[in-house]
Amino acid sequence: MIKVFENLFVGNDEDCNSMMNEGWAVIHACKIHCHQKAVSYKGNLKSTHPNYLIYERYNHLFLNMVDMEQELLPLYTNPIMKAAMSFIDKHISDKKVLIHCNQGISRSPSIALLYLARIEKIANDTFNNAVIDFKKKYPLYNPGKGILMYMNKNWRTIIK
Repeated sequence: MIKVFENLFVGNDEDCNSMMNEGWAVIHACKIHCHQKAVSYKGNLKSTHPNYLIYERYNHLFLNMVDMEQELLPLYTNPIMKAAMSFIDKHISDKKVLIHCNQGISRSPSIALLYLARIEKIANDTFNNAVIDFKKKYPLYNPGKGILMYMNKNWRTIIK
């Protein structure tokens, strides 16, 4: 787990499993294990399910987030990113916020990068400049192809 900003941390499954503390708010940016367990399903959930993409319970936000290369990616990723930004805004002033995904190299740091760019704590003029700046805080960042495509294609829209 690496602190990237005041009260904002990025990590992986191991970090999440090792700390389940009331003083934290956690974004689980992973379908497998976290979202599946929280919403009680195996395999795939029907897209008509009310918690298909997002399920919030107390100080936990469970995201049905996978890193896939598809043209429909913004259809699913935009609501996920908006929910993550809102969740961080809601909790960061009074709790430590952990954003985690399975490995801690693509999905969770991408959410942290977006948050820091939105609040202008790293460069936000282009996605590439944001990545360069963010890697000073989180050197493990290595976005998968789907996240990379989404962030590049939608950068101007999603940082607002």
